[in-house]
Amino acid sequence: MDKIAKVILLTVGLLLLFTIAAIASDTIELNQLVENAAVMDGQTVIVKGEAIGEAMERGDYAWVNINDKTNAMGIWMKSDDAKKINVFGDYKHIGDTVKVTGVFNRACVEHGGDMDIHSDSVIVEAAGYATAETFPFYKMIVAVGLALTALIMGVVYLRQIKK
Repeated sequence: MDKIAKVILLTVGLLLLFTIAAIASDTIELNQLVENAAVMDGQTVIVKGEAIGEAMERGDYAWVNINDKTNAMGIWMKSDDAKKINVFGDYKHIGDTVKVTGVFNRACVEHGGDMDIHSDSVIVEAAGYATAETFPFYKMIVAVGLALTALIMGVVYLRQIKK
């Protein structure tokens, strides 16, 4: 029984070791970093995502948040690297797509225990652009229908109370 347990533990350990090596060599999703924070802490990672919000400059450095559709995370980078980013994502824009190589920190002591990445390099892979915010017509129909339903239910309720 002990021999089987040792073999299983060794196999799982080797699988995790090779998985971490594979993750470190390619881009990793931000959500994978969050879920495996203890294992990935202090590792050099490559992440890719849309620059969102705005650059928050702090002297020679700046905070830039990126979103890769699985999660968002703050990137601590040189101000010169942040200036490479021309368009930040918001309701009216799709931000520049950036590829960041840096050290992942599960609880950064320099930044009050926040989870972040301290960048070594920042590459803008795709330029951002303006986008028209559209409101699907069917959502308008659903909203009007729900409002009418609420109004009718309110009237029925008030009539029941008066009886």
